[in-house]
Amino acid sequence: MSDLLKDIDARTKLAGTNKLEILMFSLGKDMRTGREETFGINVFKVREVSKTPSITKSPNMPEGVEGLISLRGNVIPVVSLARVMHLADAPPGRGGSMMVTEYSKRTLGFLVHEVDRIIRVEWDRVRAPEAVTGAGMQGYITAITELDSGRLVSIVDVEQIMANTFGEVLVGQIEKMGGEDEYNLFFVDDSSVARKKIAEVLDKLGVRHKHAQNGMEAWTRLSGMAAHAQQTGRSLREEVNVILVDAEMPEMDGYVLTKNIKSDKRFDGIPVVMHSSLSSEANRAMGKSVGVDAYVAKFDSEVLADTLRPLLLRSQRD
Repeated sequence: MSDLLKDIDARTKLAGTNKLEILMFSLGKDMRTGREETFGINVFKVREVSKTPSITKSPNMPEGVEGLISLRGNVIPVVSLARVMHLADAPPGRGGSMMVTEYSKRTLGFLVHEVDRIIRVEWDRVRAPEAVTGAGMQGYITAITELDSGRLVSIVDVEQIMANTFGEVLVGQIEKMGGEDEYNLFFVDDSSVARKKIAEVLDKLGVRHKHAQNGMEAWTRLSGMAAHAQQTGRSLREEVNVILVDAEMPEMDGYVLTKNIKSDKRFDGIPVVMHSSLSSEANRAMGKSVGVDAYVAKFDSEVLADTLRPLLLRSQRD
């Protein structure tokens, strides 16, 4: 499995190409349907893959958490994806392989039935799940892509899984923006959990906000706002002072969206902040290469607020 994931930092060349690399895996047959679905996770979220290790049971664990393991001196929880995603009657410990994931500054082990391979797909071939997946697990699927063979791959929503298993991250005390000025921010994120938390932070800051659910929708709306500002002779910064983008999104990723914004003179002077669960130095370098003004790892509400505050103030002064 080490060969499967080696040289992951070299994959930074994908920045701005609107491509995604997915590690495909299965969770065994769904006992309700008899089918074996194919799932995927962004390669950048996976640190390593191994056979399922010995797991220490622990009392009072959330549903779906099989126990704990020690990994290089760190104790991490191990989650059965089959059980969390409510594949019918999934037995404890189901899974022959374990994916170790790093996400939003947390390390978790995910038990899966079998790991397949890495595939590369265009983000414009990745769609919102709509009604494609079964009702029991639709809330855990953030996107769907179809391979050339016609095989569907369901990309798991790690944020939703973490929120449902361990509880949502709480937004702490945040000081409201001072002064008489009105501040406007546009943000885009494909995760409903992330959109809710971002909105909470902005509400506490006293910042008005609009949002989109994927990169293509964001670019369409932002382009429309810019065109309207031109037609009316107004400054676009009267409508938006800062743009906050996620990195991985269906149809158009945050890197391409940022490149589009930075190459369009209508958006001159409007900072772009990348807010991503992909918090490694490689991902920060990817953001910098396409021109983001700041990079914030999900989800620390105080760091997000502290990053946005000076950019909002500067945008109003310039």
